[in-house]
Amino acid sequence: MSGPGSLAPGSLAIVIPVLHEAARLPATLSRLAAEAGAAEIMVVDGGSEDDSVAVAREAGARVMFAARGRGAQLAAGIAATAAPWLLLLHADTVLAPGWGEVVARFIGSPEADERAGYFRFALAEATPRVRRLMRIVAWRARVLGLPYGDQGLLISRAFLERVGGMAAWPLMEDVDLVRRIGRARLAALDADATTSAARYGRGFRRRSLRNLVCLGLYCLGVPPSRLVAFYDGGG
Repeated sequence: MSGPGSLAPGSLAIVIPVLHEAARLPATLSRLAAEAGAAEIMVVDGGSEDDSVAVAREAGARVMFAARGRGAQLAAGIAATAAPWLLLLHADTVLAPGWGEVVARFIGSPEADERAGYFRFALAEATPRVRRLMRIVAWRARVLGLPYGDQGLLISRAFLERVGGMAAWPLMEDVDLVRRIGRARLAALDADATTSAARYGRGFRRRSLRNLVCLGLYCLGVPPSRLVAFYDGGG
């Protein structure tokens, strides 16, 4: 039997798209395993040439393969699981201690079936520019209703289906989904989702600008398939 602050057996599937993440995946999976209980952890590999698959299997995750592209990998993982609740998570995002209780409380709330939850964005680097970026992300999620995929997304399978499911896109699948959910139906979860700062390198401003440009072009109607080259080549 599960208590009010614990996950019921079989209630949650955690879907993680992976591509060349052997270095960062262990921290993500270790934190999940500590609090996931009976939740299913599904790692969906998009063709990694490193040890990502071996790392996932060693951690006890279920592994499957799908066409490369975060949206396609998420869609495949969602379809291959059966739990009524889904947590969509990036491979380099580590949830804070206590995340399981936060998720359980959200799932048990009366309005949860018509809402989706996201975690607070954090980076694994404590500098003034990181703190500024975190404040900007918090504002974007709260005011614009645009939490990105590196904040995770907790949503019931039924609600996901009602809003049209996961688009099998190579880019902007997270923005597409939260726009369909709508700001009023998004809820901030009281736990951090800490993403590795390594992918930003020293180019915080450049990466943030690139993300903003991609978002603007997408909102203007440029298809995600045409944005991939710019996104991948932007450093």
